Amino acid sequence: MTKPCIICVAITGSLPRKADNPAVPITVAEQVESAHEAHEAGATICHAHVRNDDESPSSDPERFGRLLEGLRAHCPELIVQFSTGGRSGAGRERGGMLSLKPDMASLSVGSNNFPTRVYENPPDLVDWLAAEMRAHGVMPEVEAFDLSHILKAAEMSADGRIAGKVYVQFVMGVKNAMPADRRVFDFYIETMGRLLPDSEWCAAGIGRHQIEINEWSVAAGGHARTGLEDNIRLDRDTLAPSNAALVRRVTEICERHQRPVATPAEARELLGLPVR
Repeated sequence: MTKPCIICVAITGSLPRKADNPAVPITVAEQVESAHEAHEAGATICHAHVRNDDESPSSDPERFGRLLEGLRAHCPELIVQFSTGGRSGAGRERGGMLSLKPDMASLSVGSNNFPTRVYENPPDLVDWLAAEMRAHGVMPEVEAFDLSHILKAAEMSADGRIAGKVYVQFVMGVKNAMPADRRVFDFYIETMGRLLPDSEWCAAGIGRHQIEINEWSVAAGGHARTGLEDNIRLDRDTLAPSNAALVRRVTEICERHQRPVATPAEARELLGLPVR
């Protein structure tokens, strides 16, 4: 298989802290440095959150703005994807940074259970976030925590709420949500091929499932997400020393499956994004 594999690195997230792994980048400067290293290792998408000074999650557009400025300055070819996830804010404040016009942003199109709470994505908020992305020329990455979210993405593509090429990420291994199950994974791919045949898809595994899902995704012709947001370890006994180290694991999987790692230009072409 010669199709290039896009590697997305989720550098920070909302949950892991320095106490969990000192390599988790918290400040804007740390995030820029970590993203730059991961980009040099092979990542072409940076999935980004921002944090407050006390490491708590934030949806502050000013912090997102400083992060975008730093990433554009130090790794201008990198595709920047902002998170509109629900741990960082409530309601429309989750999309307050979309006017900064990152290349991409995450879009959760339905609700589901998380380990200790409900991840709420009511239809009116989903529609508002999608409209904001269209207005600012931001490509959504649909976060599929459940089969119904793939069906919703197809519906939103058909009626124009998602414009252009559809990119769906399967998220597997979140406690109380979809487990890392190979039969489910294969059915997700089948469903994508049936409902969204011209789309691209990616997969993310949480915690110990990260490397497992990376392997499945690369082998099946999809794209792969890694990074300290989802998993802070190389193995049960070893903390990951950096986001770049986790990216390098995916490049090794790509080599085994004879998948070239996508360059920034190739990733943009596959996703239908303009070349910077």
